[in-house]
Amino acid sequence: MKPQFNPSTLRKTVVEMAFAGNAVHLGCAFSIIELLSRLYGRHMRYDETDPDDPGRDHLVLSKGHGVMAQYACLYELGWLDRNDIDNYFHDGSRLKGLSDAHVPGCEVTSGTLGHGLSVGVGLALAAKRKRTGQRCYAVIGDGEINEGPIWEGMLFAAHAKLDNLMIIVDANGFQAMGTTDEVMQLGDLNAKFAAFDFDVLAVDGHDMDAISTAIEKLQAQENGRPKALIAKTVKGKGVSYMENVNAWHYSRLNPDLYAQALREIEGTSA
Repeated sequence: MKPQFNPSTLRKTVVEMAFAGNAVHLGCAFSIIELLSRLYGRHMRYDETDPDDPGRDHLVLSKGHGVMAQYACLYELGWLDRNDIDNYFHDGSRLKGLSDAHVPGCEVTSGTLGHGLSVGVGLALAAKRKRTGQRCYAVIGDGEINEGPIWEGMLFAAHAKLDNLMIIVDANGFQAMGTTDEVMQLGDLNAKFAAFDFDVLAVDGHDMDAISTAIEKLQAQENGRPKALIAKTVKGKGVSYMENVNAWHYSRLNPDLYAQALREIEGTSA
């Protein structure tokens, strides 16, 4: 049986890592907690004893700066240990502030935005050609959609009929330097993905049951069309002073804010 990925537990681990490493990118990790929780806890196929299992489904974190959320999941799986968490971002640590393919469970080295999706497209194509039945989930940020390679990858995914590829958009409305509307208006993402021949659904990215229902509905359509899940999320979700405050893209925790974050997160634990 797969571990139960409790969002409050995952957020607590993220806060502990960020404080230990005096690190940034909490807001963009918190917005994808429920999404990763559902992927690892219910939908992805993998061997819990072997992160390099050749038959595994792939999770490509193209928005690599949100990697603390993935690290928290890998810790729950036992693929990372407490020493990794307590020494996050320290000299000599294997855990860096961006996704790194050298870490067990991380498929790509990302952080240069726009490129992870192309790796995911390649993994989905390989699975199709080998007829392995593997799926690839590529998590991208809405600000990342500004990058041209995202659209190139989408064009190829539709051309190659990769219905085993699901792009999950973390649509939190922010990017590093402002709102997505201020920096580069994205318009109707549902319509844009549909125009690129994707099957598309929108969902509340913090409603875990709704996330699972949407994923299952998209996967049931084995029609040669790649899939897109537009997840409406809250940047900094779960800690009151971080929610929808874009300063928490680059802000760091001090002891008082760390203690407050833990109190709030532990107060929501089930």
